[in-house]
Amino acid sequence: MARWDAGAAERLRKAALDLFGEHGYDAVTVTQIAERAGLTRRTFHRYFPDKREILFAGSERLPPAVAKAVLAADPELAPLRAALSALREVGTEISAMATDAGRRRAIIQSSPELLERERSKSADVTAALQDALERRGATPVEAHLAARVAAIVSEEAFGRWANGEGPFIGCFDGAEDALHAVLTEAI
Repeated sequence: MARWDAGAAERLRKAALDLFGEHGYDAVTVTQIAERAGLTRRTFHRYFPDKREILFAGSERLPPAVAKAVLAADPELAPLRAALSALREVGTEISAMATDAGRRRAIIQSSPELLERERSKSADVTAALQDALERRGATPVEAHLAARVAAIVSEEAFGRWANGEGPFIGCFDGAEDALHAVLTEAI
């Protein structure tokens, strides 16, 4: 086998998702994942530092992508609209590339460790949104509130999409409509 197998990372992801689904996240080892993928433990660690990162690989690219999208948004948009526009754009791109979102979400929901990692990822995205909104000229309070609200809408949209409720853009629009309904009712 070649030193760097072009399909190894995807085989490891598939093997991990299958094993996590069959036995639960906590019961699965790196060795089991590697063996199921037909690879070695050493090969596993060339691609992932630990089994948790199979579910979160690439998530470090999300905050900079969101910040870039906020900064590129129409300068006339209010902070919340700019944040929502950025999250809609980045979410649409992610959903076009993502596979097994429903299984991934179920696995994360089953583990306190993974839920904590997911919350940390979400906090990083929210902080990037807030920083980018402030760089666009929003006050710290406006940026903070807009970033938090937009992040909630995005999380709701991803949840709906991962549950198979339709294409991501429709789920995002539905989550935005639900926010609008809640705010209108409160006023």
